[in-house]
Amino acid sequence: MNKRDYYEVLAVSRTATDQEIKSAYRRLAVKYHPDKNPNDASAEEKFKEAAEAYSVLSNPEQRQRYDRFGHAGVSSGAAGAGSWGAPGFGGIEDILGDLFGFGDVFGGRGGTRRSSAQRGADLRYDLEITLEEAANGMTAQLRIPRLESCDTCKGSGAAAGSHPENCTTCAGTGQVRYQQGFFSVARTCHVCRGTGKVIKNPCPDCKGTGRVEREKQLEVKVPAGVETGSRLRVTGEGEAGAQGGATGDLYVVIHVA
Repeated sequence: MNKRDYYEVLAVSRTATDQEIKSAYRRLAVKYHPDKNPNDASAEEKFKEAAEAYSVLSNPEQRQRYDRFGHAGVSSGAAGAGSWGAPGFGGIEDILGDLFGFGDVFGGRGGTRRSSAQRGADLRYDLEITLEEAANGMTAQLRIPRLESCDTCKGSGAAAGSHPENCTTCAGTGQVRYQQGFFSVARTCHVCRGTGKVIKNPCPDCKGTGRVEREKQLEVKVPAGVETGSRLRVTGEGEAGAQGGATGDLYVVIHVA
């Protein structure tokens, strides 16, 4: 199948400036990116076509050869990663990284594993008090059901004598790389859900989650002069975080009877 003219692909004139070419590619990358158009083969092809056009037209030397000889003049260079670092342009990987947050789109940036730690959820408790208690202040006794770190496995989720292991699907990185033409895209691993770890022998008490539900009794001082809708923040009394994440906070919302 004959290739379309690269200027036509990016919808720019043959006298387009570097910035106009870059902006045109950005628009097409956002519109046709595979993550935004799942299961749409035509969008994926347009995305790859735009990337190929940009890889040539963003390089002054490649563009000059293309202007003189057409596709024949850049047939070898268009597919080579060496032409993507053109002066005056960020590479394709930089543009995609800016647009979609990919830290390692083309495998050349030393991809790092995402932290698996997750902050615990904040909790809300609705406390009803009398008008007199609101005026003078009081100390409330609260019973808060929440998720706490499992004492048996110390929050790891693994049974005694075992430990979480690196996910073999993503090699512990939390991401799986998919090849799409001459570039690759990293997506969250569906096996470990991005943590990079799997638990083959789960803790019997928390079923591998690292957290168990318990009820905690707290004393909360309500200052004088509060009104309906006032919120009291109790730091660190929300739910426990997962995989070593920070604990959430408790918010006590006041309702004056």
